[in-house]
Amino acid sequence: MKLLIASDIHGSAKYCGELLAAYGREQAERMLLLGDILYHGPRNDLPEGYAPKEVIAALNERKNDILCVRGNCDTEVDQMVLSFPLMADYALICAGKTRLYATHGHIFHPDHLPPLQPGDILLYGHTHIPAWEKRGEILCLNPGSVSIPKAGSERGYMVFSEGVFEWKTLSGEVYHTLEID
Repeated sequence: MKLLIASDIHGSAKYCGELLAAYGREQAERMLLLGDILYHGPRNDLPEGYAPKEVIAALNERKNDILCVRGNCDTEVDQMVLSFPLMADYALICAGKTRLYATHGHIFHPDHLPPLQPGDILLYGHTHIPAWEKRGEILCLNPGSVSIPKAGSERGYMVFSEGVFEWKTLSGEVYHTLEID
């Protein structure tokens, strides 16, 4: 299974469009969104191309391809306009022997892990900073942000396929690769 993983669109139609172009280019089977889809939140400036209604329309066209978890900026009113489930706090995805625990990152994150088994992988967003780190026997991975990157990082996403994670810019340039056992 090839999975595109992204987080923190924050209502930017411009960068949502670039993410969807990347999804098409990657030919992934599913897109996993780690929350904060429509609203920018009170701590962030408006992202470039802020147009939540356009993001709604664009993502709803791909509703059958999207797996999504709720971010701290996502609410029930967002679920009323999105045609794919948004309100789950986490998703557990089994890809062969690999178990992925996907969450936004505002509750569970590397410093506060959910109940996981050795070898499981925590996927989280929220910080807007790409990350790949081990916490004991748990691998913690963050794709960064699609629209509001922080700490000098690039706008981007991750791709997971056949035991390999790749971090890419929205234009598709690979800047980090991680092969798991």
